[in-house]
Amino acid sequence: MIKPLYPCLWFDGNAKEAADYYCSIFKSSKITAENPMVVTFELNGFKFMGLNGGPQYQFSPATSFVVECDKQEEIDYYWEMLGAGGVYNKCGWLDDKFGMSWQVVPAVLPKLMSDPDKAPRVIEAFMQMSKFDIAALEGA
Repeated sequence: MIKPLYPCLWFDGNAKEAADYYCSIFKSSKITAENPMVVTFELNGFKFMGLNGGPQYQFSPATSFVVECDKQEEIDYYWEMLGAGGVYNKCGWLDDKFGMSWQVVPAVLPKLMSDPDKAPRVIEAFMQMSKFDIAALEGA
């Protein structure tokens, strides 16, 4: 039987705090096991491991998690919840208070980008945005 892959996230001694935080944001989530070294948790059915590894490594935007949203209300929710205490960037990217990078994006974006006539205007619009605005993208 092939086992699924899952990420191990290196934290500086606060893996349980991070897991609790993420589980509070994503409604279908839970902590599945914990000990002083690691905590395993599920976010929307996907398994993660948080490791209390120490200060040697930090997260970078080279790895990010994408939250695809159908409605503006979802974008607003995840943008505010994940970004609280962190840093808001351009084009739907943010770094949460633990330094993890997230992309909060509208599910309709690939469709808008596949229209060769509309794509340049959509790109121009979202390059000016921090948090995505679905109505503005659809109107571009």
